[in-house]
Amino acid sequence: MTVGELFLESLSTGVITEHEVQWLTTQQPHFSRTEEAAALRLGRLIDAGEVNLGCRMATKATQHSLAEEWLEPLGGRRNRHHCPPSRVAFLHKVA
Repeated sequence: MTVGELFLESLSTGVITEHEVQWLTTQQPHFSRTEEAAALRLGRLIDAGEVNLGCRMATKATQHSLAEEWLEPLGGRRNRHHCPPSRVAFLHKVA
């Protein structure tokens, strides 16, 4: 588990578990500045009531969907410059 994964999971579900809060507090001295900022933001979301303490019961389909929604845009397609075929055809007609 990383602070980033915990932040995204809590933000997407609106829930943080007691175990995750305990992990967050025990790992706090080892955080980088970026991780510390994410943890502070998560604390503010909890204070604002946007993330609640509870339990999360996700299905495999939900986990797969979240992984594609949050992680894929940051991963495999990041360095590809993809232009949809309809856009390519339009550009050729204009030129």
